[in-house]
Amino acid sequence: MDYMVNPLSELTTEMKLSGTQNLDQLPTVEILRLMNAEDQKVATAVKKTLGPIAEAVDLIHSAMEKGGRLFYFGAGTSGRLGILDAAECPPPLEPIPIWFRA
Repeated sequence: MDYMVNPLSELTTEMKLSGTQNLDQLPTVEILRLMNAEDQKVATAVKKTLGPIAEAVDLIHSAMEKGGRLFYFGAGTSGRLGILDAAECPPPLEPIPIWFRA
């Protein structure tokens, strides 16, 4: 899928989740059941792609050992996760300006 051509509305991550239209009217335990069911899908999806994920991690690790850098682009949750990962990655010898745009 070419993400630069297709509108965001066609991405599954941007679609409304069925069964959540009246989320604010559901009992707490039902909201938690829905959240838990969606969390289960994440683990299953990651499991299906462990091979390519491992390849990416190995390539990134190899590049960083040779002085390469890891760049994150994103906002919202992805941006926050990038900041958390950065706390665990060694900084480069020279400061790199990072610009975030909301």
